[in-house]
Amino acid sequence: MRYLVFYIGLVVFPILYTQYFILNTPVQAVSMYSPDYKIESANVSDAAGNKSSTNYALSDTVGQTAAGSFSSSGYYILAGFQYLHSIIPFRFVISNTNINLGTLSAQTPSTANATLTIDYGGAGQYQVTAGENSSMALLSNPTTTIPDTSCDGGSNTCNTGTAKVWSSGTAYGFGYNMSGNDIPADFINSTYYRPFASISSPAVVMSSSTVGTNRQSTITYKVNVSNTQPAGSYQTIINFVATPSY
Repeated sequence: MRYLVFYIGLVVFPILYTQYFILNTPVQAVSMYSPDYKIESANVSDAAGNKSSTNYALSDTVGQTAAGSFSSSGYYILAGFQYLHSIIPFRFVISNTNINLGTLSAQTPSTANATLTIDYGGAGQYQVTAGENSSMALLSNPTTTIPDTSCDGGSNTCNTGTAKVWSSGTAYGFGYNMSGNDIPADFINSTYYRPFASISSPAVVMSSSTVGTNRQSTITYKVNVSNTQPAGSYQTIINFVATPSY
């Protein structure tokens, strides 16, 4: 009897930008704060801030002459609070972080799915990467592993950056397919798979520079073993990292 359990880790890293303001004359700034943040001297006019009534809601900035997008070969800066303002908070959710592929039979592939969901309202680009900490290893003897897939081989040999057809019952290993929003173009249909990249050099599995809510993709894990694969419980850890830029 063979069964496999995945433990999937999630890390979210935001990208932070430094903002500089040059003021030539005395001004009166507006102090903004909430339970989660405080911005001192963010604006140079009492007219700036959040305004609303029963018919409208408005958030504005007044007096920031240095606000905007600036770049050169050595840097890229988006400066100004209002320039970075987004009504869509960044959110990343994985529907299932404990994947069980059940009891395996030789030459009978087993699959399981999870849904990745992103909300993104930034001015730059977001991306989600995935990487495994090691090949799938036997818990009682970690030197015994299920290899990462190379798909069907020959002209259909896949790698960590290029998905290929994996449909043969005698092509063994562990890999994944992506479908849905913002996925890499090489996942042409449900038969195209990649092996997982290493955690030290993860591969992009979702990315977009378009603002959106509820952007969803489905990741399908697949494993296929030969009749000589030692029996036991196998596991690996897949790390997903979601990174927004603004």
